[in-house]
Amino acid sequence: MLSQRVLHLSESITVAISSLAKELKASGKDILSFSAGEPDFDTPEAVKKAASKAIESGFSKYTAVSGTPEVLKAVADKLLRDNAINYKPSDIVINVGAKHSLFSLFQAIIDHGDEAVIPSPYWVTYPEVIGYCGGKSLFLPTDDSMDFKITPAQLKNAVTPKTKVFILNNPSNPTGSVYSKEELEALADVLKGTNVLVVADEIYEKLLFGDLKFTSFASLSEDAYQRTITINGLSKSAAMTGWRFGYLATPNKEIINAVKKLQSQSVSNITSIIQKAAIPALDGTIDKDIEFMCKTFEKRRDLAVNALNAIEGISVVVPNGAFYIFVNIKELSNDSMKFCKELLEDVGVAVVPGIGFGMDGYFRFSYATDEKSIIDGIKRIASFVDKKYRK
Repeated sequence: MLSQRVLHLSESITVAISSLAKELKASGKDILSFSAGEPDFDTPEAVKKAASKAIESGFSKYTAVSGTPEVLKAVADKLLRDNAINYKPSDIVINVGAKHSLFSLFQAIIDHGDEAVIPSPYWVTYPEVIGYCGGKSLFLPTDDSMDFKITPAQLKNAVTPKTKVFILNNPSNPTGSVYSKEELEALADVLKGTNVLVVADEIYEKLLFGDLKFTSFASLSEDAYQRTITINGLSKSAAMTGWRFGYLATPNKEIINAVKKLQSQSVSNITSIIQKAAIPALDGTIDKDIEFMCKTFEKRRDLAVNALNAIEGISVVVPNGAFYIFVNIKELSNDSMKFCKELLEDVGVAVVPGIGFGMDGYFRFSYATDEKSIIDGIKRIASFVDKKYRK
């Protein structure tokens, strides 16, 4: 009855674990969940007020498929101001979250047999959607010693005539690693003279810690600009996960037109009200809110890193961005699914198995929650490790 492409598609493990944790909690179980990639902060007031104003003014009709002129200009202005990338409004399409941006893009550019080069560990959706479109994923493994970042040599050795795209999530989900400008330039140099497109997923760009400065891949050079499709949205930095506002940008008109055509036959435009609400999240109005959230995440990161590293048999690399820690449990277990299942069953702590990100022997811990929960959760993890592995 079902199509082969759907039968071969797996459910997102991060969504599945998060949903299970919510179900268990709703049933009365004492659950602490560190599985969701979702800020625990409320959406900033300026965004909510813009949405209310849109509703009250009756802004509830269809818009252009790619978005209203106002929101497209706001995205273009943001990309120029924050990222030093000069896109025209016509180079941009607004989508139902950045995940939809990626889905539409891969539907538009991936054909059967095309290869996608993806650093590992990777966000769970990349290989699933590539496979859904008939493509093949080629993974470039990293580890703690590399700060979970690939080398130019790895990329060079991976590129073949079949390589269609190189997918770079920076800052990274699930590791929180961040590439410097010099590291990005070295990767960009490898791709010169090739036909490889770069999909730059920059959804966590504003969540950087310390004195780090973010560099967009498309800003590196004219060559990088022409081959890059920039993916971004407001879910993570603006605490707008449920609002579903994402976008893609590229000077490649063929790709833009293909995505618009696909969107015209699927969702049409994203919700008109959300397009209005997105303006203050794009134009700098809520920058203070974002700065507060980022500083809070950094404090939570330090708390969680110190507590996790204090558990014998567990080690973590300090992440420089996003709100995740990729926790190494290889001294305890190479079966991350079994470890995480027992952790949830025995002490009520939900984390995401590393195998879902293409790397066993790890789990992803999200510190996008309050400090008390982080402290209590890591105490439970320590207790679980002591009872299970210190007999």
